[in-house]
Amino acid sequence: MPWTTPSLRDVRAMTRDAIAATMATVIVPKQRILAALNAAATLGNSMLRVLSDATSGLAHLVLRYIDWLAKQLMPDTAETEWLDRHGQIWLTNSDGTLGRKAAEFATGTVTVTGTQGTVVPAAAQLSTTDISFETLTQVSISASGSSVPVRALDPGAIGNLVVGDVLQFEVVVDGIDNTAIANNDFHGGADTETDDDLRARVLERIQQPPMGGSQEDYVRWALSFGGVTRAWAYPLELGPGTVVIRFMMDILRADNYGIPTAEDVLAVAQWIDKVRPVAVKDIFVVAPIPYPINFTLRSVVPDTTAIRAGIESSVRHMFLTQAIPGETLHRSSLDEALSQVVGLNTYELTFTSTPMPDNGHLPILGSIIYAP
Repeated sequence: MPWTTPSLRDVRAMTRDAIAATMATVIVPKQRILAALNAAATLGNSMLRVLSDATSGLAHLVLRYIDWLAKQLMPDTAETEWLDRHGQIWLTNSDGTLGRKAAEFATGTVTVTGTQGTVVPAAAQLSTTDISFETLTQVSISASGSSVPVRALDPGAIGNLVVGDVLQFEVVVDGIDNTAIANNDFHGGADTETDDDLRARVLERIQQPPMGGSQEDYVRWALSFGGVTRAWAYPLELGPGTVVIRFMMDILRADNYGIPTAEDVLAVAQWIDKVRPVAVKDIFVVAPIPYPINFTLRSVVPDTTAIRAGIESSVRHMFLTQAIPGETLHRSSLDEALSQVVGLNTYELTFTSTPMPDNGHLPILGSIIYAP
């Protein structure tokens, strides 16, 4: 039968009953009247009442601790500190660390201009309004400016700049213009893995133990790489002895629907090459091809800004949790997502279940069209 932790009131009642029962049994039969009187002493502000209530309080604390501890011993209910312990026991990441994937530093290059021949020193610090960077090598400025590699000083996705972002040197150096421009998109910055993502990886590792190169092993290896949030493996897709791996970086590449860049694909492929069985003929690590899904909503009631925001949020979550490369997106999935929008009373959905052209295409949210 299921366990229910008794309340403090119930523990006090049990303690008083236990005291009364014990006193009634330890006193000789001819003194039962005296036992009854002693049992009654647990009422009011008597000594036995105070002692029983104090004991009950301590016992209740122990029961609550055991109740809490039972949740920590199971990874599906464990809190952050204990979840980290489970992760360190079960998971090894691509960088050799155990458990939760740590935040990573963004890197990129900036164009520095100034007097030709002036040397930009290594470890020179630049900053945006949000984060600081440092130069990685010593570079001499050319007539048209020079490209200088830099790295964020703080880890996380906040360091992923885009082409054209402006950085300022924190210390003015003669011969070097104070402003530098990002000449490519900065990559590699990733936030610390969330509890939900870590919990999902731990449970997947327990439920799908390593099998020396099974389909689930390839998924697990891809997910252990920093920034990867979803992954799929397709054995034999390109013939005997082949495996195709597709993955997403929904947080790190949120501005591109979560689709990884060519650099991301190369890095994940190099990692999987280190851990995969040597007997596999060929593995192909590729990015999914986005396939936008558009649909129309009519007669939305109430049609407010908040409701529309709720619709988009719920539908995006559905794509994040249910979309799979190569698989049809069904109308029922959209209806389920719309039914979870708080405050949405009625709507008419115009949409036909959409099959993907091939295994490489992944359905993503395109446009939501609102019509009268």
